[in-house]
Amino acid sequence: MSDKTETNKKAPMTDVERLALCQKLDEELDDFINSLEKKRYTDGWPEDRWEEEMDKHPFFMKSVPKDGELSPLAEGLAKLKYDPEENTPLELANSYKEDGNFNFKHKNYRLALLGYTEGIKVRCDDADVNASLYNNRAAAHWYLKNYRSALLDSEKALTFDPKHNKARTRAANSAFEAKKYDTCIDHCQKLLESKNDKEVVELLNKAKKSKMVQERDERKKGRSDAKRNEDKDELIKTIIKRGIKISKCDDEDDIDLSKLEPTLPGAHDAIVHIEDGVLMWPILFLYPEHQMTDFIKGCPENVPLIRQLQQVFPAPWDAEGKYMCNNVNVYYEGYDKMPHIVDPNENLGDILVSKYFELKGGTAAFFILPRGSVIERNYIECHI
Repeated sequence: MSDKTETNKKAPMTDVERLALCQKLDEELDDFINSLEKKRYTDGWPEDRWEEEMDKHPFFMKSVPKDGELSPLAEGLAKLKYDPEENTPLELANSYKEDGNFNFKHKNYRLALLGYTEGIKVRCDDADVNASLYNNRAAAHWYLKNYRSALLDSEKALTFDPKHNKARTRAANSAFEAKKYDTCIDHCQKLLESKNDKEVVELLNKAKKSKMVQERDERKKGRSDAKRNEDKDELIKTIIKRGIKISKCDDEDDIDLSKLEPTLPGAHDAIVHIEDGVLMWPILFLYPEHQMTDFIKGCPENVPLIRQLQQVFPAPWDAEGKYMCNNVNVYYEGYDKMPHIVDPNENLGDILVSKYFELKGGTAAFFILPRGSVIERNYIECHI
C-alpha cells in the first residue's frame, strides 16, 4: 500500500460564477427580510421631540442634566475633551473656545465668558488661538455692556495679532462707550490706515465731538470745584472767626465740611452756608414730652430764635395749646452735659457762641418745654 494520499484540489471560481453567487445571496437576503413580520419600529426618537432626545445623548449634550449628574459615558467624554493629561494646551484651548462659541451663539454670554476665560488660562503658545479667545471674550463683554472689559480684552487680542481688524473695531467702539475718546480716536485712525470704512469714519467724528464736549465739561467742573473750594474756605474761616465750637474738633485746623454735615436722615443738603456774609444754619427743635421734632433749614444767624419758634407754633399735635412762644422755655445741652436755658429773643448767632454751647452733627439743637411743667422739672433733674 502506498504511503501517499491523493489530494483533491478545486479549481478557482471564474468571474461569472462569482457574480452568480453574489446575486443568489442577495436574493436569499431579500426573501428573508420580506418574510419577516411587518411591524412598525417604535423605539426611535419621536418626530416632535427629536431635538430634546438628541440633547440627552452624551455626544450632543448642551448642558448638565437637571439632577446635576452625568452618565459614565458623558463624564468620560468630558474628561477626554478637557483632561490636561489627554490633550495638548492647544487642544484644550480650542475645546474651551468651542464651548464659549456654543454659548455665545445661544446668547448665554456669561457662560461664554467662562468658556473663553478657561481657554485663556491654558496659556497655549498659538498666537491666533489666543487672539481669537480674547477677541471672543471681548464680544461677550460687549453684549453684557461691560465696555471697559471689552476694551481691555480687544487690546489684549491685538497684542497677539496687531492686524486683527475685528478686535480693533471692537476696541474702538468699546472705548467710545467707556468715554475713552482718545483711545477710540487712536484705534479708528489705525483702522483707516488700511481701509477707508464709512462706519469707522463716523465713529471717529463722533469721538472727536464727544472729546470736545468732555473737555468743555471738565473745564466747567474745574471752575465749579475751584469756586466750591473757595466757598468752603470762606465758610470755615467765618465759623472760626465767629468763635463757634464744633463737636469733635480739637482746634481750628481740625474743622472741615464733613463735621458740619447734618446727620439727620434726608438733611444732608441743609449744611450751613453763607448768604451775603450771613451764616445760615440748620436747627432742630425737640419736644421730649411728645417725642416730636421740627427741623428748619437755613436759619440766619442775625435773627432772634423766637422768629423760628413762631413759624412752628401752634403745633398741630399740641391739642392742649401748651406750646406757645410766651409759655415755653428753650434749652440746649452743653459740652458739660448740662442743660442751659436760652433767651429766645437773642439772635441765633449769639446763642451759638454761648460759653457751653457746642455744635453737634452740624445742627443747632434746642429742647422746648412748657414753662413750670412737670416735664420741664424732670428734664432738669435727670441732668443733675
